[in-house]
Amino acid sequence: MRVLALGFLKFSRNSILLFGLVCVFFNLGFCAVKFVGGFINYLGLEMSGSLLQELYGKMNSGENLFSAVVPLLNLISLTLIGVVLAHPKTQLVPRATFKLLSKLVFALFLPCLIFTHLGQSITLKNFALWWFIPFNVLISTVIGCLLGYLVSLICRPPPEYSRFTVIMTAFGNTGNLPLAIVSSICHGKENIFGPDCHTNGVSYVSFAQWVAVLLVYTLVYHMMEPPMEYFEIVGEGDEIEEEVPRVDTDLSRPLLHEAEWPGMEDKETEHSKTPFIANVFSSISNISQNPVPDLEEGEEGGGRSPRSIKCLAEPRMVRKIRIVAEQTPIKHVLQPPTIASLLAIIMGIVPGLKSFVFGEDAPLSFITDSLQIMAGAMVPSVMLILGGVLAEGPSKCKLGLRTTIGIIVVRLLVLPLIGIGVVLLADKLNLLVQGDDLYRFVLLLQYTTPSAILLGAIASLRGYAVREASALLFWQHVFAVISISLYIVIYFRLLIFYI
Repeated sequence: MRVLALGFLKFSRNSILLFGLVCVFFNLGFCAVKFVGGFINYLGLEMSGSLLQELYGKMNSGENLFSAVVPLLNLISLTLIGVVLAHPKTQLVPRATFKLLSKLVFALFLPCLIFTHLGQSITLKNFALWWFIPFNVLISTVIGCLLGYLVSLICRPPPEYSRFTVIMTAFGNTGNLPLAIVSSICHGKENIFGPDCHTNGVSYVSFAQWVAVLLVYTLVYHMMEPPMEYFEIVGEGDEIEEEVPRVDTDLSRPLLHEAEWPGMEDKETEHSKTPFIANVFSSISNISQNPVPDLEEGEEGGGRSPRSIKCLAEPRMVRKIRIVAEQTPIKHVLQPPTIASLLAIIMGIVPGLKSFVFGEDAPLSFITDSLQIMAGAMVPSVMLILGGVLAEGPSKCKLGLRTTIGIIVVRLLVLPLIGIGVVLLADKLNLLVQGDDLYRFVLLLQYTTPSAILLGAIASLRGYAVREASALLFWQHVFAVISISLYIVIYFRLLIFYI
């Protein structure tokens, strides 16, 4: 009886804390709604007081709120099904099945979705018009880095996790989750973006994926290396794990590490879990720092004098940059989704190839029809996998409650507000496609999503802040249900009234 009472008290305390955080999140969110009006006026756009009042009145209407949030309710339902199926207490579907489903999404469903929709809508003219979509990913990343640095200064996380705070604030999910949201919004015939909503929306999101993947395999990969001054603290758990022989590592890994980019941990090298760049540039690496490599071989083979070889020697700084570039896994960028994007762009731009593959009268239309059938499994599969990730629950971490709340609030509430300003300013400068509300919605959505689940796989690959990434991604996706619903309402109203 005493155990039951203690368990009830613990559950009640956690429930009250969670309810309090949700209330704070709602209050901050609706304050953000009121802030939007003043922000738009600051950018010089026309907005009368009566129009603002009409906006607030419609946003407070239950009918309009439900019509804007109902696409997310579909996704939430699928996610909850995934939670029930993968929950440790039910175990209706084992973890291995979810990992197999994740590999199918990565290697089959997602490439089919990207190829069939992007190839059908892309043209040489659209390729030139859509330039702001990948550029917007870079803008959101830079702004996120600045906000993450401010969070690090204000919330003061443990010193070894300062860089991690910046990373988790800056890099959002620009792949599977936006595709699922756009597909859900465009699912109904009465969507506000027209009959071509699904094809164009998937094309817009897919067009930006190559930039996000390039950032992950270059900038994020190196930013997530363990800090050298805290290497023993951050890497202590990994050193212990390396001494234990691995048996069936694929089944023992958390689903989070393979939910979005399966096989990431198989790319591990001898330097993946070490502060390699810091070692190279501080000249304490095991790699020789001799600026004249292979000197003895040159003297024996070519008979040149040491002075002539020294003149041809590679400068030390250039050599260090080359070493770092060689350790950058840029070759792994060419994965099935990226290859599908490149093929779709090539076939869409070349008129002869496009008419041969896409269209009702195309000779290979039966192939594209088959790919479209498989692409239909992408969205439900992605949401089931997300439910499986959330069913694993948050890990214990050392990041601190204040820093965790700071990252969540900045990533899910503050950054979207800045994104509204960026998109409205770009529209005012005529940098966007004229008259395309869906184009603007996708740009706004790039600022709205939580941190990329792929960051959890990178953290595991580099052996840096693995538990912290798992816990933070869990809570971000829980509260993203509220924030994304709120901002979809705001975006719909902005697109209807002001743009």
